[in-house]
Amino acid sequence: MPVFEYKALDISGKRIKGIIDADSPKVARLKLKAGGIFPTEISEDTRLKTPLSSREVKLSKIFRRIKAQEITTMTRQLSTLVGAGLPLLASLSALIDQVGNPLLKKIITQVREEVTKGSSLADAMGYHPRVFPSLYVNMVRAGETSGTLEAILFRLADFSENQIRLRNRIWAALIYPILMVFIGGGVVAFLLAFVIPTVSNIFTEMHQTLPLPTILLISVSNFMKDFWWIMILFAALFILVANRYIKKTESGGLLYDRLKLKIPLFGSLVVKTALSRFSRTLGILLKSGIPLLLSLDIVKSVVNNKILSEAIESTRENVREGESIASPLGRNKFFPPLVIHMISAGEKSGELEEMLLRVADAYDNEVETTVSALTSIIEPVLILFMGLVVGFIVLATLLPILEMNQIVR
Repeated sequence: MPVFEYKALDISGKRIKGIIDADSPKVARLKLKAGGIFPTEISEDTRLKTPLSSREVKLSKIFRRIKAQEITTMTRQLSTLVGAGLPLLASLSALIDQVGNPLLKKIITQVREEVTKGSSLADAMGYHPRVFPSLYVNMVRAGETSGTLEAILFRLADFSENQIRLRNRIWAALIYPILMVFIGGGVVAFLLAFVIPTVSNIFTEMHQTLPLPTILLISVSNFMKDFWWIMILFAALFILVANRYIKKTESGGLLYDRLKLKIPLFGSLVVKTALSRFSRTLGILLKSGIPLLLSLDIVKSVVNNKILSEAIESTRENVREGESIASPLGRNKFFPPLVIHMISAGEKSGELEEMLLRVADAYDNEVETTVSALTSIIEPVLILFMGLVVGFIVLATLLPILEMNQIVR
């Protein structure tokens, strides 16, 4: 069924706009008028005819990004509607009216149209992999198959909220050090680019022999003033080449992910975050009734690290051959003994899902503790470093003045 965009007036005369599905513009106008809406302009939205809506989803990254919180809210609303006994199509129609993001509204509209044509909800959502990842689609499919769609959607919303909450806590802890780096770097760059050249001109006009720190400071300042554009160009070129090497080549991606795991201080944070995501995602999938092999195949794409993904893929192959999940994971150095023991205990007791969720909770707490410890270390180090830099600038500026005072005396 075609989808139409409209601009209209409501009963109070307020201008509104939205989308509606109908067989023709005439039917769309009749449906709107029946609802007390009087269209002034109506046109078919041809962009929804492409199954993936890939062009709009790509543009949304720049202009109208769909936030993770919006997907979470939409999932919880759909769970509530389905749980209230509404048919799926009626639930999707009600959901379209509640969604505020225009792009997400259009995607849900297309999902509803696919369901109207006979597709399952999971298949309809699978047409939009940038909005509904494989984890989401497979859990919805499991819910439809088992008749527990409401519970699965509710669990998905809880899972997403937990991930958003953890990410927000990490960013909240890191925002102060990041601001310090940018503000401190900006102040030092301003001093070197604008203040020091003025002072150096005064010293040059006096034809005074300058101390080594002052000469070094003036040299750095002159270099930044004359070649700042080269520095920016080189940095941009380096970032571009490195980004292409990491994203376009297998060896580049593996090297980058290996370095992330081994970098001092931050490497342990990356590992703990990946272990938390692995445990919680696998536990949620298994609890939703998705087979272990399929769950492992989904999980390997959510850890965001190719080294760990390879370890999970190797585990999956071993499980396919009849091994338990704990044994192959134990052969990988990135999975600590505690995780292996809890997974092994879960397999033996038949409570693997609960054990995985407990592991995830434990590592969520460790991530927060590690972030707090890192920020407590980084903040004084940054303050000390900025103090040394500013102190050197002040010292290099004052030394010639002190020498001039001694000569005058």
